[in-house]
Amino acid sequence: METKRYSSLTDMQEAAALLAGGELVAVPTETVYGLCANGLDGAAVEKIYTVKGRPENKPLSLMISGKEAVETLCHDVPAGACALMAAFWPGPLTIILPAREHIPSVVLSGGSTVGLRCPDHPLTLELLRQCGLPLAGPSANPSGAPAPTDASGVLAYFDGRIAAVIDGGACQEGEPSTILDISSRPYRILRQGALCSDKLAEVLRRGLKVIGFTGGTGGGKTTALNVLREKGALVLDCDEVYHELTLSSAPLREALEGRFGAVYEDGVLIRKRLGAVVFKDPQALQDLNAITHHMVVEECERRLCDFALQGGELAAIDAIGLFESGLDTHCMTTVAITAPEEQRMARIMKRDGISEEYARSRIAAQHEEQWFTDRCAHVLRNDGTLEEYENRARSLFGQILQ
Repeated sequence: METKRYSSLTDMQEAAALLAGGELVAVPTETVYGLCANGLDGAAVEKIYTVKGRPENKPLSLMISGKEAVETLCHDVPAGACALMAAFWPGPLTIILPAREHIPSVVLSGGSTVGLRCPDHPLTLELLRQCGLPLAGPSANPSGAPAPTDASGVLAYFDGRIAAVIDGGACQEGEPSTILDISSRPYRILRQGALCSDKLAEVLRRGLKVIGFTGGTGGGKTTALNVLREKGALVLDCDEVYHELTLSSAPLREALEGRFGAVYEDGVLIRKRLGAVVFKDPQALQDLNAITHHMVVEECERRLCDFALQGGELAAIDAIGLFESGLDTHCMTTVAITAPEEQRMARIMKRDGISEEYARSRIAAQHEEQWFTDRCAHVLRNDGTLEEYENRARSLFGQILQ
């Protein structure tokens, strides 16, 4: 067999005819060259396994011309997949989704999912448009050998064994695509390639629904947050985040000791020692808030990105300093939790084992109820039975998330 070599857009019609006829054609992408066959022709796909010496238990991904082809090949496509396609296609990202029944089993290797990829190369995109087919396309190398990054590398492996190679010059990346399985949760990166996980997380984070909660102590935020946990939400308690950071974050320790002196002992923050410095000096307290707010916001964002990368869709942030820290700008909406003062006092006395006098002093040290209600988009009042409050919370969250 003579392996033809194509290099112009006008050649793509002939290359498309070869693929439609069941032949193999090597194509350029932005990462490495791929060895392609009609992904809906089981016999043609079998040739890929034979020529490459590829184990038949390894499924193949399909190259497509764009996201408009996804629904014809896959079902149950989540919103996160659409966001990733919009951000990175054409580009070095393979997305694994539940496959429709008409995709040949040889492509799936007996599985129920398929990887989809839209390559960023003008010749290959034109080829996909010309043939109107999804193309099964692993890297154009014998299994175990280095993937070629130019047409000469392909011919060194397969000259005379495939119908054609499209010479699109040297690949830009020289590294395979990143493979992300979002066919089920949690999402999984199966191969870290040319696209880093941070970029994927950044895009998925934008679609994450985050509700910010604030209000005085003893208002009943925990109960409301548990209602969201039932919906699979990630709940970030900023007090807990801060306490964890005091134990684990070297940058936080350096910042605190740099500003306030020896406030750590054996790796543990001595809160009384820190309090003795900041509570008698307004500027010191302001500096403490600036340091801790920055660190907590940064850590909350990191956790939200990690959660989104795993397929999370809903999260909540619980912070009494929601607005002072700027965390409200990281939320889609905000909710103030309010309750009568006497009920708040009774709750925190029981919860924390403190006296009435101390409970009153803690409440007095915080903002008044109206401060929170004036700033939040929604108000959730906790002034009835537990059942009434939970039902009220479910109703509000249903309105917010509809």
